[in-house]
Amino acid sequence: MKIRVYYEDTDMGGVVYHSNYLNFCERARSELFFAKGETPLFEGGHFVVRHIEADFIKPARLGDMLDIQTRLEELKSASLTMRQKIYRGEEILFDMRVRLAYLMSDGRIGRLDREKKGRLLEILDSFRE
Repeated sequence: MKIRVYYEDTDMGGVVYHSNYLNFCERARSELFFAKGETPLFEGGHFVVRHIEADFIKPARLGDMLDIQTRLEELKSASLTMRQKIYRGEEILFDMRVRLAYLMSDGRIGRLDREKKGRLLEILDSFRE
């Protein structure tokens, strides 16, 4: 997913706030569902961030065009792990691994049975490593 860095994403010096890299990645994860006519509110539940490992490599700046690349690394019965990288052209700026837990609408941990996993893989298929 490509996005432009706007003034609202930056500090007074035109450098992207560290928390906005997480926002950019969240948008890219949601867009995976929207691009397939789906929604991240999935099968009576939704995904929440359980764990993040992030490496801020170089700063993005006002006006930059960024490419957020997302790959599915692992799909388990109650979670999935994705790797997301943000590039400016060929230059990597940010690298993150995120584990998402599947919760039901009442807040309980949900189970991704074979059918739900199959639907998820259909949605995320082109984003698998």
